[in-house]
Amino acid sequence: MLSRISRLGARLLREARAETRVGNLLGSRGSLYHGHVNRHSSPVVTPTVLSLKNILFSTAPSGDQDESNQEKEKISVTFVNKDGSEQTISVPVGMSMLEAAHENDIELEGACEGSLACSTCHVIVMDVNYYNMLEDPTDEENDMLDLAFGLTETSRLGCQVIAKPELDGMRLALPAATRNFAVDGYVPKPH
Repeated sequence: MLSRISRLGARLLREARAETRVGNLLGSRGSLYHGHVNRHSSPVVTPTVLSLKNILFSTAPSGDQDESNQEKEKISVTFVNKDGSEQTISVPVGMSMLEAAHENDIELEGACEGSLACSTCHVIVMDVNYYNMLEDPTDEENDMLDLAFGLTETSRLGCQVIAKPELDGMRLALPAATRNFAVDGYVPKPH
């Protein structure tokens, strides 16, 4: 019972802080929630608050961008396949190379779906200058890379390489094999 009360108190405190921040942004001193909270009810949120939350906390770009701005938000990345063939794709800024590969039918496995639990999305950054522009790998990524087949000095996990404007023109090689604990011959489907 005491832990339930503590959780409720913590929740009310978070909501009060959020109410204060949102109220300050609105320039009003009124309450954003109407009604009261007891163990049988939850706060009623006004439509104004709902729309304000969507505006303030949305990760989606605003809808008033024109086509030229959207084109500037993509970079060109070339994947060098196992057989040596190359495929150049356009990748939106902020997207991982694993997601971009799946969207473009490139055979980059990603068995753990980007949760840093495998090394099947191992890629090799072919130019050390591009490799140096990437953020340093985390300890978790390095642990998974230790399991990767054909590890090199410029190896990274595709799920951790995020497109940014300075990476335009980057080339990524797919290693000759991956280490997956699934049955041999298993071909993953893009998500």
